[in-house]
Amino acid sequence: MEQIVFLDRDTIPAHISLPSPTFAHRWTQYPATRPEQVIERLADATIAITNKVILDAAILAQLPKLKMIAIAATGINNVDLAYCHEHGITVCNIRGYAVDSVPEHAVAMMFALRRNLLGYHRDIQQGVWQEKNQFCFFTHPIKDIRGATLGLIGSGGLGQAMATLGQALGMKVIFADRKGAQSSREGYQPFNTVLAQADVLSLHCPLNSGTRNLIGRDELKTMKNSAILINIGRGGLVDEQALVDALHAGDIAGAGCDVFTEEPAGNDNPLIANNHLPNLLLTPHVAWGSDSAIQTLANQLIDNLNAFAAGKPQNQV
Repeated sequence: MEQIVFLDRDTIPAHISLPSPTFAHRWTQYPATRPEQVIERLADATIAITNKVILDAAILAQLPKLKMIAIAATGINNVDLAYCHEHGITVCNIRGYAVDSVPEHAVAMMFALRRNLLGYHRDIQQGVWQEKNQFCFFTHPIKDIRGATLGLIGSGGLGQAMATLGQALGMKVIFADRKGAQSSREGYQPFNTVLAQADVLSLHCPLNSGTRNLIGRDELKTMKNSAILINIGRGGLVDEQALVDALHAGDIAGAGCDVFTEEPAGNDNPLIANNHLPNLLLTPHVAWGSDSAIQTLANQLIDNLNAFAAGKPQNQV
């Protein structure tokens, strides 16, 4: 009988149901798990489920019964894959579950920022309409989506889905090649060209040593001062202080961020500290989180367990 332990069940909303695995098992789950609790809770586990709890080599070396790690997310940076491969621990993640939810969130941010909905809402809260004493007022520029250029960094499933939505809205869609590439691949434009041409720049690439601080001060100055930046990829893709400085300086017109360098973001995070800006739209890493997307994730998570138990592991990393 497999011993399954879910270390951070609260990363999946309570109203989302988890199917029961089809093989003989004992299921234990915890709302959350602190680092010092991991070894004790996984002592007898043969299958560990984690979304954000870190399982590094020092921890894994003390868990000889562990045969599988099921990551309840796409990101795999919280698990030491090298150790798992060396010691025969199967690791599986979740794939393709948010191809609607994430791009739709980006589009929602795009509309809100291009039309300055947040700025107008705050103006009404502050009584500007009554001060103007007109049937309407224009304190912020309003830009259309149709005809605008959508620059995309990242051409995987999410980037392609975003491109499809952009094209359906009448946008010109361009993909950026890798930063620093000497020549551009077919279907891509040079990185800095995309930055300079984009009215909306949306990030859909992974975070690694080559993409950390991909968008910094120089890149923000390369963008149009009427452009907006949307980051629903990973927080570390953007230099957060440089982004706030660019917003204050008017180097770009707005930004929407669903991800942060540290999560939860502390009050000293530059984005949090400047959340009063009318052209800065922040959400707490929920772009992936539509009910349908999370249910797909939950179903795939259990499918990964069932496939492993049947001797045919899927979605291995």
